[in-house]
Amino acid sequence: MSSPDPSVTDAGALLSIEDVVVDFDVPGRPPARVVDGVNLSLSAGRVLALVGESGSGKSTLARTVTGTLAENGRVAGGRVLFGGRQLNGLPDKQYRAIRGREIGYIPQDALLGLNPLLPVGVQAGEPLRAHRLANKAERRERVLDLFAKVGLRNPDKVFHAYPHELSGGMCQRVLIAAAMSTGPGLLVADEPTTALDVTVQKRILDLLGQLVADEGLSILLITHDLGVAAERADEIAVLKDGRLVRSGRAAEVIADPGDAYTTALLRSSSLGFDGAAAAARRQELRGTTTSKAPIVVRAENVRKTFVAHRGRETVTAVADASFEVRRGTTLGVVGESGSGKTTVVRLLAGLSAPDSGTIEVAGEPVVHHRRGAGQGALYRKVQMVYQDPFASLNPRATVGAIIEEPLRGHKIGDRDTRRRRVAELLDRTGLSADVADRYTAELSGGQRQRVAIARALAPDPELVILDEPVSALDVTVQRQILDLLVELQHDLTLTYVFISHDLGVIAEMADEILVLHHGDIVERGSAIDIITAPKTDYVKELLASIPGAVAATVSV
Repeated sequence: MSSPDPSVTDAGALLSIEDVVVDFDVPGRPPARVVDGVNLSLSAGRVLALVGESGSGKSTLARTVTGTLAENGRVAGGRVLFGGRQLNGLPDKQYRAIRGREIGYIPQDALLGLNPLLPVGVQAGEPLRAHRLANKAERRERVLDLFAKVGLRNPDKVFHAYPHELSGGMCQRVLIAAAMSTGPGLLVADEPTTALDVTVQKRILDLLGQLVADEGLSILLITHDLGVAAERADEIAVLKDGRLVRSGRAAEVIADPGDAYTTALLRSSSLGFDGAAAAARRQELRGTTTSKAPIVVRAENVRKTFVAHRGRETVTAVADASFEVRRGTTLGVVGESGSGKTTVVRLLAGLSAPDSGTIEVAGEPVVHHRRGAGQGALYRKVQMVYQDPFASLNPRATVGAIIEEPLRGHKIGDRDTRRRRVAELLDRTGLSADVADRYTAELSGGQRQRVAIARALAPDPELVILDEPVSALDVTVQRQILDLLVELQHDLTLTYVFISHDLGVIAEMADEILVLHHGDIVERGSAIDIITAPKTDYVKELLASIPGAVAATVSV
C-alpha cells in the first residue's frame, strides 16, 4: 500500500482524518470493518477527491465527517478534526450545531435529497432556519441571491416550485444553494453529479469550482471516476476495501498511479478518452461487411406526443424520426434527459404506440396492444437490458429461473433443453455454473447485469435494446460489461440499439449514431463522422462534457 503523500496530511489543515477506523455492527457476526486506518487532510480553498468503487468506504468516510453514520455504524478508532476541533465523540447537539452551518452536504440523488411536499425555496432556507441565522424575510432574500449565484434562471419562480417541476440539474443546484446558505467552510459532495447528464454534470462541477475560487470553500468530493477527480481536484485519495491505497497531488496520482487498483480505475475512467480514436477502432473492427447485412429495424416518420402539465401543454417526445439498423450492428441513441431516448425504447419494444409513422422489426410491424395480447411474437424478437440491475431482476427467483423465464414464457424447449440453455448462457456471459442456484442479492452489480444480458439472449432475439446498461455500475465494471457486449455481438451477430446519455460510451459501441434533443434528431450518421466532425453546437457540447477527455478539446 502506498503511504500518503505528506502534502495530504498537513497539520494546519481545515479537515484532518487521522487513523480513522469505522465498524458496522452486524447481528450474529463480528463487526464489519468498512474504513480501516485512513489518514487524510484537506486545506482551506482546496478540493480533495475520494475515489473508489462501491464498497470502498468513500461514502462511509464522508458520513463520518458529517456525523451521519447509520445507527449500527461507529468510529472505532482515530480522530476527525475540523478547524482543530475533534468531531467524533461530540454529543449530538454539538454536532448538529456544526453540521449544516460550518459543514455543508450535497447528496448524490438530488430528487431524494428534497422533500416532494415543500417548495424548494423553503427547503433551501432550512439550514438558516434550523441554526436561527435569519428570519423568514431574510431567508427568502438569501435564498433568492443564492439561486441566482448557482445559475438558476427566474429565481423567484424557482423558489415556489416543487422538486418534480424541476430538472435533475436544477434540483442539484437547489441543494448546492441550501448547502451554501450558512456560509460553510467545508462542503462534502457525495457523488453530486452521478445521476446527471454529462452536460449538466460539467455545469455543476464548473459551479463548484467557481465557489472554491470565489468563496475560498474547501470541498471533499466523492466520486468513482478518476477522470472527474483528475479534472476537478487538487489532491486525490484512492480507497479500496476501506483502506487508502494511493494519495497525493492529482497530477502525480494520474501520472504514476502506483498500484494495480488505481491503474485499473485510471484505465476504466474517461481520462484521456479520444472519441475519434474510439470510433475509428470500432469502424476498423466492424469492417465493411455489415453495410450489406439485412435490415432488422426500420422506423419511418415516427412521431409521438404526450399531454403534460395537467393537460395544458402537448410535448413532442419524438418528432418524425426515421432510421434503420442492420443485422450485427449497433445504433447508438444519445441525448440528455428529456431528449426522447426512453420514448424511442418504448416504441421499439411495442410498449407505446406512435401517433404516426411505422416501425418494423425483422420485417414485421411493431404493433402496440394495450393489454399485452398479441405481443408474444414481438417480445421474443425484442429483448431488453435495463439500466439498473438491482431493480430489473426478481429478487425472489434464482438466477437460473430468471434466465429460463423467457424460455418458459415462449414455450421454447423442454425442461432439460432449457436447463442446458441456461448453463450455456451463464458460460457465455462469464458466470460460473453454480450461480444458477443463487439469488440476485448474493451477486455484485456487474454479475447482476450479466444475468440480465443472459436473460435477454435466452430466446435468441432479433434485437437487443440496451437502455443505459452501464450507467449504474462502477467504472471498472462498466468496462467489463462493455467488453462483454462487444464480444457477444461479434460471436453471435447480435443487433443492438444502445441508449445512453454518454457520447463517450456511444463512440466505443456504435456503428451509427442518432443524437436526440427535445424529441428532434439533430444529427444522424456514422459514429466516426459524428465524433470527428460534429455539425451542431449541441453535439460539440456533449463531446466537450466528457471529463478529462481528449474529445473535450472540440470547440463549442
